[in-house]
Amino acid sequence: MDFISVAQTAKMLGVSRVQVFRKIKQGKIKAQKVGRAYVVDKNSLGPIFEQTTDREVKLIDQAVAGTISEYGETLRRLGRE
Repeated sequence: MDFISVAQTAKMLGVSRVQVFRKIKQGKIKAQKVGRAYVVDKNSLGPIFEQTTDREVKLIDQAVAGTISEYGETLRRLGRE
């Protein structure tokens, strides 16, 4: 098994660590507790990616494009900080 940290999982999925912890608590991401931390089996993440339909991807792309269109300058300025 190839284990990764919650932070690495969040980066791979493009979400926050808090969202990863929520998915662990909901049972959507399988994790094991090691001491005070959780580790995620990297191989168990496959089904998460497979759940996104083409329609959902299109909706996400549209939402991102709309956000960039509306807040593009603000996002660029934040990126410089």
